[in-house]
Amino acid sequence: SEHYAHQVGLKKPNAFDLFDMHGNVFEWCHDYYGEDYYKQSPEHDPLGPAWGSFRVLRGGSWLDITRTIRSARRNWGGADLRDSSGGFRVVRELD
Repeated sequence: SEHYAHQVGLKKPNAFDLFDMHGNVFEWCHDYYGEDYYKQSPEHDPLGPAWGSFRVLRGGSWLDITRTIRSARRNWGGADLRDSSGGFRVVRELD
């Protein structure tokens, strides 16, 4: 990663035709973080706890070690966390 975030879309997409899924920046998620949430969450499309102090961070960034950079990685961050290793992914529904 050369120790910085890169412009999106420069690498090849994955099998789902998605770009930059691992290792560029971690993704801020709308969900609140609950340490044991998955023990009681629905199996499909869990939305996270109804409230909390921290938001979910997914994936990993250029700042992380390689073995921790994966889509299933789930971490947390407060609203005041600001640095160049985080971002968000804009998504939309397809008809």
